[in-house]
Amino acid sequence: MSDQVHRVPDRDDAVATVQLRPLGTPLPLGFIGLAAGAFVVSGLQLDWIAFWEARVVALVLLAFTFPTQLFAAVLGFRCRDSVVGTALAVLAATWLATGAILGAGPPGGVSKALGLLLLVSGVALLVPVGAGGRSRVLVSGVLGLAALRFLLTGVYELSGVNGWEVAAGVTGLVSAALALYAALAFAVEDTHDRAVLPVGRAGGRPPVGPRGPGGVAAEPGVRPQL
Repeated sequence: MSDQVHRVPDRDDAVATVQLRPLGTPLPLGFIGLAAGAFVVSGLQLDWIAFWEARVVALVLLAFTFPTQLFAAVLGFRCRDSVVGTALAVLAATWLATGAILGAGPPGGVSKALGLLLLVSGVALLVPVGAGGRSRVLVSGVLGLAALRFLLTGVYELSGVNGWEVAAGVTGLVSAALALYAALAFAVEDTHDRAVLPVGRAGGRPPVGPRGPGGVAAEPGVRPQL
């Protein structure tokens, strides 16, 4: 879809050009990336994937999860949604570091440095969760589970106790399932311009103005809350 151009006269009677670029919601892409990373790493933690394939898991995180979440984070900031942009950027950076450490370290080993990073990332994800609050229940739920999974994995990396690894793997499976549901719900909502599946947004999708010719909601650069 091409940009829409508006020409507005300035104080000197010159013409200023304002370009409005339509943006789709980045939430489906970001949550699909999260689901893929969480599911594959859970497979490694629950011994569905042999420990010597840790470097293959690292490649999945670096080649799929990181770029999808990074791109979604950029779009989130472009949509002027700091909650989504911050959360997806933290996730992208954490998966990048996790993939790099998995790929460089010995298969089946633990890393205290990774453990500390995951603890910080888990706490950092609580910032957008707190900012979203009750008005964005589904988004907060997905991010909250991701934060819990990072915290559990961080404790395992620091302690080496297998029980923490299993708990992180199970949490990762639940996180992946919820992230996939959220991706579907927000994609359908963006397509139909209304909530079809429950997304837990207080008050429904907020209006941005009258629709139809000349209405602000019809402009391609204007969108409601993600």
